[in-house]
Amino acid sequence: MKTDTDQSIPNQENVTRRTKRTQSGIATTDVVVTSYDGSNMDIFPNILHLYVPKGSRIADVTYGKGVFWRNVNVADYEFFPSDLKTGTDARNLPYEDLSFDSIVFDPPYMEGLYRREEGHLAGGGTHASFRDYYSNGQATPRGELKYHDVVLDMYMTVACEADRVLKPGGTFIVKCQDEVSANRQKLTHVELIYGYEQLGFYCKDLFVVTRHNKPVVSRLVKQEHARKNHSYFLVFIKPAKKLPYSNFRPLLRSYSSAGSPSESSSNDGKSVVHPSDNG
Repeated sequence: MKTDTDQSIPNQENVTRRTKRTQSGIATTDVVVTSYDGSNMDIFPNILHLYVPKGSRIADVTYGKGVFWRNVNVADYEFFPSDLKTGTDARNLPYEDLSFDSIVFDPPYMEGLYRREEGHLAGGGTHASFRDYYSNGQATPRGELKYHDVVLDMYMTVACEADRVLKPGGTFIVKCQDEVSANRQKLTHVELIYGYEQLGFYCKDLFVVTRHNKPVVSRLVKQEHARKNHSYFLVFIKPAKKLPYSNFRPLLRSYSSAGSPSESSSNDGKSVVHPSDNG
């Protein structure tokens, strides 16, 4: 027969019931999603809501016409807008090291806006407003890089500056669009994700923006690639400490045709074993 003392002794069933985790929160469809049929000004506030707390010190280093900010109360932030037209080059920011919580970057992402002669720049005629929004309307100085490599050089150089001025844990919000250059597909958003990883950034999120109207192609003879009608916001985090990352890069190298099917050399000289090898 059980006594009062016996009933006070917890059995396994009681312990399990008391320590079982209970999920909190509510069911809702009112969430930030990754893909939008809209404009930058509609989507940008959602990104800030998720990743940039009010009161943060934030710099838009390619402010331009301020389109991103039209639906944002900038008074909620310690806000620093700048661009080439205000005399600030994003590749050489006039800010101290580790001084910002967030950097926003939206450069010209078409190689046509980096041509070496002003008369060859994209965005002329009826598209002049596009050039006005996305570049300073000046030719790019001559150098060794050209075509899509000039675009990547801009993104990577500014990322180095962002790494310098961002605090640990800060966010780097980058706008980009893929392009076809010299009749070759250039997946810029993929290149940036892996390029920025080399600088220590972690790609926290990705947003897709689809334009309302259809793009116009002048002098179309034969279409070779699908026309781009979407762009991306990439959200990178500068980790306070190096994050453990996946083995995706070594795994890809393990399939390289440079070595044997079971082993290939990595960039640091160490061998990478194919996942099918059992030792």
